[in-house]
Amino acid sequence: MTDLATVTGEIAKRLGDASGLGKTVKLDFGAAGMIYIDGASTPNSVSNDDKPADATISISWDDFLALSDGKLDPMMAFMTGKMKILGDMMVAQKLGPLLRG
Repeated sequence: MTDLATVTGEIAKRLGDASGLGKTVKLDFGAAGMIYIDGASTPNSVSNDDKPADATISISWDDFLALSDGKLDPMMAFMTGKMKILGDMMVAQKLGPLLRG
């Protein structure tokens, strides 16, 4: 099973230094931890810090892994309450390429 550090590193690699995201996003996995994506800074950065973000996506670690593996549809996850988004929903929609394995 993939761990938080591995996923954080993979997202950082995909984000690069200048993603054009222009916003911050926090992926909150509850007790499993979180990933903070700073697409507003130059260079862009990814960490496991708990900071305020333009959008916060709350999802369980297992559901996140299913989502990134293509086994869980993002819209279905949102509609069934498995994934909750607070803040800027447009930023959350831009994350697809960063999160899919």
